[in-house]
Amino acid sequence: MKSLSLTQVVAIGSFALLAAAGAKAESYEGVQPLASAKSRAEVNAEAARTASAPDQNVVRGSRGAETMAVSRDRAGVVFEAMRTAAAPDQNVTSGSRVNSKVVSTLQNPVDARAAAAGNSNRL
Repeated sequence: MKSLSLTQVVAIGSFALLAAAGAKAESYEGVQPLASAKSRAEVNAEAARTASAPDQNVVRGSRGAETMAVSRDRAGVVFEAMRTAAAPDQNVTSGSRVNSKVVSTLQNPVDARAAAAGNSNRL
């Protein structure tokens, strides 16, 4: 009997590994079937409408300010913004200091001015 050289043993081993890997390969089942809610004609019609739409390539906001629904009166929003901006403890939170609790003891300047003017416009 003839003895095998190291190169031949490595070659036979690598071919054996390739054969084993090939036996475990998955089968290809092709592209999965398409499931769509729209027909081809509906998709084509929608594409045609979109392609012919005016200003389709204009970025949002370049046509000016967009409208929005108003849910509160302007005076109330302005008053709330002024009152919040003038609050004496607006930048202090309970985590600002170790073991501290925020208790607002100072009167809001907007409320003080309103009380002095006799206007009771409170939130």
